[in-house]
Amino acid sequence: MSEYPSLHMLIDGEQVSGGSRRTHTVVNPATGEALGELPLADAADLDRALDAAARGFALWRDAPAQQRAAVLQGAARLMHERQEEIARIATLEQGKPLAESRIEVMMNVGLFNFYAGECQRLYGRSLVRPNGMRSTVVHEPVGVVAAFAPWNFPIGNPGRKLGAPIAAGCSVILKSAEEAPASALAVLQCLYDAGLPKEVAQAVFGVPDEVSRHLLGSPIVRKLSFTGSTVVGKHLARLATENMQRTTMELGGHGPVLVFDDAELQKTLDTVVGHKFRNAGQVCVSPTRFIVERGVFEAFRDGFAERARRIKVGSGLDAGTQMGPMANPRRPEAMDRLIKDAVARGAKLHCGGERIGNQGYFYAPSVLSEVPLDAAIMNEEPFGPVAIINRFEDEAAMIQEANRLPYGLAAYAWTGDAKRQQRLGRYLEAGMVGLNTTMIGGADSPFGGVKWSGHGSEDGPEGVLACMVTKAIHEG
Repeated sequence: MSEYPSLHMLIDGEQVSGGSRRTHTVVNPATGEALGELPLADAADLDRALDAAARGFALWRDAPAQQRAAVLQGAARLMHERQEEIARIATLEQGKPLAESRIEVMMNVGLFNFYAGECQRLYGRSLVRPNGMRSTVVHEPVGVVAAFAPWNFPIGNPGRKLGAPIAAGCSVILKSAEEAPASALAVLQCLYDAGLPKEVAQAVFGVPDEVSRHLLGSPIVRKLSFTGSTVVGKHLARLATENMQRTTMELGGHGPVLVFDDAELQKTLDTVVGHKFRNAGQVCVSPTRFIVERGVFEAFRDGFAERARRIKVGSGLDAGTQMGPMANPRRPEAMDRLIKDAVARGAKLHCGGERIGNQGYFYAPSVLSEVPLDAAIMNEEPFGPVAIINRFEDEAAMIQEANRLPYGLAAYAWTGDAKRQQRLGRYLEAGMVGLNTTMIGGADSPFGGVKWSGHGSEDGPEGVLACMVTKAIHEG
């Protein structure tokens, strides 16, 4: 397709493709048709990327803060100028509506501009010491960062993985998902075009386990940054222990949403339904388990299902589409398995529960209620367009259910009781909590989870400091 760019890796500033390399076919999830062939790295490609990154760190760690900031600001301007082009690429290869892809570009613009400012704010401190002695605490870039990004936010995830290390003075080897490579390449190209030295950032693709073992097996890599499933995150964390590489892990979630009798029902529904089906539910912080107090349960359930039925599903390129296809054939298969299991165990299906059409990976917005706790979907992140709505008796039982799972990425609650809001903010076990809002992210706000949802943060000052080490210097 002429509107989709040719695919390659970016190693030491060179577009690498062809030869005897294996390839991966990138598919349009709205049609099932091939978009292009992506070259996959072999061992020599990965060694070359490691060598370039080592040289890049030696160069970039000493780059003045003003230079790093100028590159990030320049890349932000270019992404803004190229918004429509980049958004269209993302929609073609990942499926989400163009409106969502455009927002994702602007999220990167805001993040890069924020990180540019952080370049000037990487402060240390001086300690109080007797005359004749000086002790200082400084932050220094950690080194080469191996960054692994998933397919669900093909623009935003690479932006996070690239922006923070570059702001900190690190070099980075980015491996984005093979399902959506062109978006990541477009983001990195903006950085190159803004003046980033070619050695500082590399983009490789390949068989995930091969790439991760090769990169993490090298002492050149000093930090791992990973966004993805808990299962893969645990595997990579084990690999990282061999060379004691620092890790930032943003892993799976199973977002609980507590809805109390005193919540503004219509406002709550209007907000959470759109957020649930954003990106076809393929969002790590997606609201999924709706834990509803008994007095409002039936009205909430019925209002949710009514709104879900009205969602317009179609190609992300079509005007008026509110929800696109799922990103790959694995996701509709997972929806079928989880929903059928829930219904077999006694859950009620109010809408959806089936695929749409005979091409692409479309799945109907789905609503389940009265789902037993032993159903797979109550314990396994569905990562798709399905909402689970269950009735609970009181606040204590609702908090207990919210915290029942080992995941703790995002949690939400809707209530008009200010004292209760304070209690929920304290007792909900999650890295991010939204009280009467689903807006829990921002360039200046740390993004990360607890328990099996990982550790460390991206975004905010914390995202840059996660790419730095703390050093104490004592002078007598």
